[in-house]
Amino acid sequence: MKNSISYPLLRRIVKNLIANFKIMHPVFIFLFALILILFFTARLRLHPFLSLVLVSVFTGALAGEPLATVEAITEGLGSVFSRFAIIITCGSVIGILLQSTGGMSLIASDIIRFFKNPLLALNLIGFLCSVPLMCYILAYVIFIPIAKELAARLDNPSISTATALALGAVASFNLVYPSPVIISAAEELSASEDRLFILGFLIAIPVSVTGYLYARRLGMTGSETTRTVKKKVEIGNENIKIYKTTAEEPGRLEAYSPIFFPLLLIFFQAGFEHSYPVLEFLGDPNIALLTGVILSISSGRRLGFSVLSELIEKAVRRSGVVLLDLCGGGALGATLAMTGAGEALGQLFLQLSLPHILIPFLVAAALQTVQGSRVVTMLIAPSLILPLVPELGLPPEILILSMASGTFVFSHVNDPFFWIFGELAELEPSEVFRSNTLGNALMGAVSLLLVSAAYVLFY
Repeated sequence: MKNSISYPLLRRIVKNLIANFKIMHPVFIFLFALILILFFTARLRLHPFLSLVLVSVFTGALAGEPLATVEAITEGLGSVFSRFAIIITCGSVIGILLQSTGGMSLIASDIIRFFKNPLLALNLIGFLCSVPLMCYILAYVIFIPIAKELAARLDNPSISTATALALGAVASFNLVYPSPVIISAAEELSASEDRLFILGFLIAIPVSVTGYLYARRLGMTGSETTRTVKKKVEIGNENIKIYKTTAEEPGRLEAYSPIFFPLLLIFFQAGFEHSYPVLEFLGDPNIALLTGVILSISSGRRLGFSVLSELIEKAVRRSGVVLLDLCGGGALGATLAMTGAGEALGQLFLQLSLPHILIPFLVAAALQTVQGSRVVTMLIAPSLILPLVPELGLPPEILILSMASGTFVFSHVNDPFFWIFGELAELEPSEVFRSNTLGNALMGAVSLLLVSAAYVLFY
């Protein structure tokens, strides 16, 4: 055919395109990658893992390094899997088993009975459970039935109770070591673990309270849709047995130990500058969480071997989906680091005469807004910031917490939690924007202010 393009001509065109890509500025490559992620995830609804890997390939091609791109992608995938496979899987197993045995309901009931303010109690439940579970989404999924029941019993808008729970879970998950959001950045930037935990925890408390106050404000001013009101009536008519004790329910030791014993092991190991080899072994997050799995299996033995095996299988499958997304983020982070986008982007921000503490925040916020996953953001952002560390002159702990503050901004349609939050709470998308998106953005601003204050006061 006359209009057909010969193979040699096509090869020359591709070769010229690659040659031109080599001179593309790294900042443009970075922006192109962000736009492409947004297009794949929000417009095409492509699975996050495929989106991130495909964008990694395109990013490497734009940088003119196709062979190095393949190596960067595989190394990024392997690095993330080796760091998070055990942690994420163990957290999923512990959460599902405690939910099935009634341990989670027992913990929640104790906290709610202890506090006279149920909304604050929900916020505290989310805050305390998201880090031990290694997943704020898991904490929300487990406790949202309690939030909806409280909304029906106490005649509170469900948008208020769901928001209090979700924002408390996000606050600690984004800021408190050893959350997956923080732990990888701490390793990459060689931060002091004990100092990072103390600063993150102290900052996360007022940030979580900010989320609680915002949720309470929603309860005072918000009007509920017909869908939400109908759901509240259904819940109010159901005989939910969350607070009733039976002989089959676990004791408090069985309920609390799978969550808090691993935390104690991790804290003991981090609390000693030169700890014993046994403490270093048991305090490793992987080993500590495996200990929690053993305790949760022991607690769930009354369910029977077949049920127990089915629940563990379900937990492992669910964690596998999460791990795929994380590995895709690791691949993109390694590829972007190869392009030099981090140094170029940082230099661009520096030329704008912005405060140095704002630069890690803006980099993380840009990543979070486009690709939606907080953990993925913190897998990519440190590799972009690392070349700028000498010029920024900020301590590693402040760098990490500034980036973590950026992960609050913005949660929208490309964030899986945006849809999980709305569907489980029976909220319309407009209500999710008003509660989840704006609430997270407010907490991010407060977090950045507190990180700045900590830098001025302690460094």
